[in-house]
Amino acid sequence: MFEIYSRLAERALTDEAPSREDALWILDGEDVALLPLLHAAFVPREKHFGRTVMVHVLNNVQNGLCPEDCGYCSQSDVSDAAIRKYPIKSEEDILREAAAAAASGASRYCMVLSGRGPTLGTTRKLADIIRKVKELHPIEVCVSAGLIGDEHAQILADAGLDRLNHNLNTSERHYPEICSTHTYADRIATIEAAKRHGIGACSGLILGMGEQSDDVVDVALELRRLEVPSIPVNFLIPIEGNPVQRDGTLSPERVLRALALMRLTNPRAEVRIAGGREGHLRALGPLGLWPANSLFVEGYLTTRGDAVNETYRMIEDAGFAVEGNPEYDAQKSEAAPGEFRLTGGEGEILKPDIARPT
Repeated sequence: MFEIYSRLAERALTDEAPSREDALWILDGEDVALLPLLHAAFVPREKHFGRTVMVHVLNNVQNGLCPEDCGYCSQSDVSDAAIRKYPIKSEEDILREAAAAAASGASRYCMVLSGRGPTLGTTRKLADIIRKVKELHPIEVCVSAGLIGDEHAQILADAGLDRLNHNLNTSERHYPEICSTHTYADRIATIEAAKRHGIGACSGLILGMGEQSDDVVDVALELRRLEVPSIPVNFLIPIEGNPVQRDGTLSPERVLRALALMRLTNPRAEVRIAGGREGHLRALGPLGLWPANSLFVEGYLTTRGDAVNETYRMIEDAGFAVEGNPEYDAQKSEAAPGEFRLTGGEGEILKPDIARPT
C-alpha cells in the first residue's frame, strides 16, 4: 500500500520527477493518504534544506497603475478593487523597510513594482537601491518588476541582484483565460533573460483560477525544465473587484497535495508557501512545512497575512527553525520575546480590509 510513497521519495532523492501518471494521482487520486504523501515530500526537503524555513518579506514599492489585464490581480487595469495607487516609493522608505525586514529575520527582501515592465531609468534606480540594501544588511534581495530583457537584466545583475521573480502563474494552455495583454512566452523570455545574466530565477504559479490538474502538472514540469531554484506556490485570494474569483477547488488538502507535487517534481528548489496560505490552509498550515521550506510573512501585495510572531510560533511549534540572517541572529540573543515584529509607517504596504484572506 505504501510502496508508491517510497517510490516517489526515492525518485526525488535521485532528482527524478514523478511520472505524469503519478503526478496526476498526487493531485486527484481518491486513494491518496495525505500524511504518507507529505512524508514522501519531506524526504527530499529534509535532505536539501534540513528543518529550516526561509522567511521572505514583500515590499510593494509601486502599487496599481498597471496597464495589464491579469484577471487575478487587484493592481491590473481591469480591476475595480479598492486599493491605494502610488508611484515608486522613495529610496528612504524602501531602505527603512529593508531594515525592518532584516531585523525581523527575513532571509530575502522582495521589492515588487506593478506595471508591464520597468524603464531603463527605473531599472538603474532599482540597481542603486539593491546595492545599498546589500551594503547595509546581510540579506538577499529579490525584485519583481514585470517583463524585462537582456539590458535590464545586465543592470540588475551588475548590482548584485540575487533573484528576479516572474511567475508563470498557470500553464501555457490556460494562460489566455487569465491574461491577454502579454503571453506565456513573454514570461518564459523574462526568466531566460535573468538566467543568461546569472540572476537566480524565482517563478511559480497561482492555483484556484479555473485550471485543471493537467495545467498544474505542466507548470511543475516547466519549472523543472527551466531549473528554477525558487518556486512560490500561490493560492488565489479572491478580492472584490477582480475579474478572476475563486473556482471552488482549493481545500486545505488540495493545497497540501499541490505543495507535495511541487517538491517531488523540483526536489532541490526552494518551495515557498506564498499568497493565500492563511485562508486556504487554515488549521493545516503547519503541515505545509513538510514539503515547503519557505514562506512569506506580514502579507503579500494588496492582502494581509499572518504577522511575524504568529508565523514564527507556528514554525517552531511544528519542529522547524527560522533560517534568519546574521543581523537577526545577533540581535535575537539579546532581544525580549516578541521584539522582532515588522513596523509600519508612512511607507508601509497597504493591506486593505477587503483583501483579507478568506
